[in-house]
Amino acid sequence: MKSTHSQEYGRVIAALVSARKERQILQADLARKLGKPQSFVSKYEGRERRLDISEFIDVCRAMGVNPVALLSRAGLIADDDIKEGVS
Repeated sequence: MKSTHSQEYGRVIAALVSARKERQILQADLARKLGKPQSFVSKYEGRERRLDISEFIDVCRAMGVNPVALLSRAGLIADDDIKEGVS
């Protein structure tokens, strides 16, 4: 299992933070949409806690971001993977 300090995970978190800031959503507002405390957002953004896949999808949806597009933005999925399906 990869740690919260892997380069790939760091790129995902950076993309999540960037998407939140671009949409001018405060951590507290995102947390409220998720039904979580503000510290939940703060801890995953600060890489103190790792998001699991369902939490990642929930965070994306709460911000109005397509999870696949965010992974592509983070450089983890190529456009060809999206068109053809990841195998």
